[in-house]
Amino acid sequence: MLILNRDVQDTLFGMVVEYGTSSTHDRPDDSGGGTSEEDLWLKWNHIVTDWENCWKKQNAQIKDWVRRGIPLHFRAIVWQLLCGATEAPEKKLYAEYIKTKSPCEKVIRRDIARTYPEHEFFKEKDGLGQESLFNVIKAYSLHDREVGYCQGSGFIVGLLLMQMPEEETFAVLVKIMEDYRMRDMFKPSMAELGLCMYQLENLVAEQLPDLNQHFQSQNFHTSMYASSWFLTLFTTALSLPMACRIMDVFLSEGMEIIFKVALAMLTLGKEELMSLDMEGMLKFFQKELPAKAESDPEALMQLAYTMKYNAKKMKKLEKEYVVIKTKEQEEMAELKRLRHENKQLRHRCEMLEEESKALADRLVKGQVSRAEEEETTFVVQRELDVLRHTHLETTHQLALANEKIRSLSLMMEETQTSRQSSIEEITLKQEQLQQREEMIECLQEELVKVRLREAENDALIRDLRSRIHELEEDKKTLREITPDNSVAHLQEELIAVKLREAEANLSLKDLRQRVAELSNQWQRHLQEHKQEPANSGEAHSTPKKLLFWENRHSETQKLEEDLMTTRLREMEALTEVKELRLKVMELETQVQVSTNQLRRQDEEIKKQRELLEAAELRDREAAARLLEEQRRYSDLESKMKDELMRAKISDAEKTQAVAELTQKISQLELKSQEIATEGELRIHSVDDSDKVRELQDKVADLQAEFPTPITSPDTEPWKWLES
Repeated sequence: MLILNRDVQDTLFGMVVEYGTSSTHDRPDDSGGGTSEEDLWLKWNHIVTDWENCWKKQNAQIKDWVRRGIPLHFRAIVWQLLCGATEAPEKKLYAEYIKTKSPCEKVIRRDIARTYPEHEFFKEKDGLGQESLFNVIKAYSLHDREVGYCQGSGFIVGLLLMQMPEEETFAVLVKIMEDYRMRDMFKPSMAELGLCMYQLENLVAEQLPDLNQHFQSQNFHTSMYASSWFLTLFTTALSLPMACRIMDVFLSEGMEIIFKVALAMLTLGKEELMSLDMEGMLKFFQKELPAKAESDPEALMQLAYTMKYNAKKMKKLEKEYVVIKTKEQEEMAELKRLRHENKQLRHRCEMLEEESKALADRLVKGQVSRAEEEETTFVVQRELDVLRHTHLETTHQLALANEKIRSLSLMMEETQTSRQSSIEEITLKQEQLQQREEMIECLQEELVKVRLREAENDALIRDLRSRIHELEEDKKTLREITPDNSVAHLQEELIAVKLREAEANLSLKDLRQRVAELSNQWQRHLQEHKQEPANSGEAHSTPKKLLFWENRHSETQKLEEDLMTTRLREMEALTEVKELRLKVMELETQVQVSTNQLRRQDEEIKKQRELLEAAELRDREAAARLLEEQRRYSDLESKMKDELMRAKISDAEKTQAVAELTQKISQLELKSQEIATEGELRIHSVDDSDKVRELQDKVADLQAEFPTPITSPDTEPWKWLES
């Protein structure tokens, strides 16, 4: 099938593209008067036959001949020789590429109908031209997977297919892509296209400063009119004969001719462009400028050859563009980093909001616990007030008891002095007996009172012990509260506690000493009473019995012993009361310390609240700033989207108009070629007519062998969306 396609293509090229560069057949030579068409053919035949020697020895002359135009029938082989595709290894790979499936097949099928839709060779849907175009584009998408398929390459492939078979077209396409900067032009980043736009803009600024200033004043960018020129090598902007002339020089001299033709076209339309606005300039580039260039193609090419092009300056511009793009990439990286930081800040704000909620919960819980603690403190304070009142009463009773103890001690001393007197004083004691009896009655009453007080003291001791137990429990509770780290307050409280403890210990020590002295006095008193009966028992036995002295003495002694025992108990009770008061004092001190701690904790809570309120205020300010930045970002994003959409719509309208104009031009060219073909057929001999009929029969047989459904061709204009 592939061989059959090649045979058919080889025979159809003369019918399909015989519009050619007719001007080259009768162009005068520089060497004198003029050259005939036969001499021109002989010259190119010699060049093609001995290409290597001619190219080495007559390189400049060959380039000059190429500028004048390559004859139609030599164009296919000369293009291959110029780009070095005659012995390219890619030709051997083409058959394998056709059999392999490409991921870009659907996109290629969709765009094929938009490539030269009015041209006879590509007009028929699923016809020979469209299939050849599909095969070459698919093969290159498999050959160079990085580039794959890009809109615009189809026009270059179509132009090549009009001159040569598929394998040669594929080989030339690979050379154009790899050796003529077109591969970088069609990469996804399209960095080479941006470089060309930058270089062309600087050339316009240098050679056409007035026009460049007008473009800048109208905000008319170079990419708005020149993108398709570089991507399609003027195949969509100019007629096919002009595109072939440009391709001749492009394969000979490279991208330089594209810049020169672009400058020439701008020079041709400079006067009209200077008086137009942006919309008018777009329409002018779509319709009027191509027509003006087509009016005199040779003048356009000669003007292009005269345009200044400095390769060193272009290299310098390339370096400047690389620096600019590097800065743009750095700015994009910085923008990406800022977006990432913005995302992190949003996440941090969310975390801060969660922390704020947690702090609010903790604050509420702290307020509740504080209220409970205040209630407990109030209850403890009331109990402490009751204890203080009881303490005052007990202190008063203790003072009264001390007075009585002192009076009793005085009486004991007097009794001891009287007993040490002589026997003669016994009579005086008898007189005092009545007084003692009265005193005994008083002592009995006092004993009753003392026992009542002892019972009260016992009850008070029990109450104090229970209160001590409660205060110890409160102390444990208060110890669980984290103490303040204020060293100065703790030192003051410790000094006060130690002073009160020292006073209480001294008081307790004095009380114990007095109790010990009373105990010693009582023991001595008992020993004296034991000795007196033994000394005076025999002498006074009869009077004592008569006067009931013995009974009274024993009674008195018993009462005195009871009184002293009671006083000793009272002193012990007082000692115990002192100890309990000391404990109460310690507990009160601890309560005071805990109260101070609670007060300091309240102050700390107030500080934390103030810090929390400040943090919440900062959070609100940060949230407000974040909302403002988000609003500004959304506004900028919407503006960018609107501008991008307007630019795309404008480019689509411009490209559609260009495609419509190209279709009309193609129709006119086809009609012109049909007329030229009919004239040539009339002139040709009968053998040529028979050959044409045989070829027509062969085409009919092929169409019968591979029938295609009759559908209307997709004449939708190709829309350039990559500008």
